Amino acid sequence: MSVPATSSSALAGFYREHHGWLLGWLRQRTHNAECAADLTQDTFVRLLSRQVDPAELRLPRAYLATIAHALLVNHWQRADLERAYLAALAAQPEPVHPSAEEHTQALQLLHAIADMLQGLAERPRRAFLMARLSGMGYAQIGQHLGVSERMVKKYMAQAMLHCLQLSGDLPA
Repeated sequence: MSVPATSSSALAGFYREHHGWLLGWLRQRTHNAECAADLTQDTFVRLLSRQVDPAELRLPRAYLATIAHALLVNHWQRADLERAYLAALAAQPEPVHPSAEEHTQALQLLHAIADMLQGLAERPRRAFLMARLSGMGYAQIGQHLGVSERMVKKYMAQAMLHCLQLSGDLPA
């Protein structure tokens, strides 16, 4: 679907007006110019995908900051996941290290799992990951989270229900 010419010029003006500010805002938070530039572009792409008329925004920078903040949190979560994966790999003996292709596939799978668990509360998500990725038992997870084994079972049920709903196997 093409954007009308007047809308396209309005978007271009909006981009010129706010791009530098958003880039600086993200650079302060990431301390990385390349990451800030990527997130800035992703923010404007998200704005375009929502088909928002910039002229109708009362607080355009607050709107952009909200989108950028969500993208930044997602970026940090993915970076944490990658660091945990690399730490787990480093703890393995040398022959267990995957090829570059296997490494990329594993990271893609971890990101897909993280995306699937995105809407889940923190403790059920952590319990699910501890059980599935670390192979921890419910009693051990309960000790780690400071909850009863019964609560861990509840968290696991919530996580599994969430995943089934997302996969389309159960109605939402």
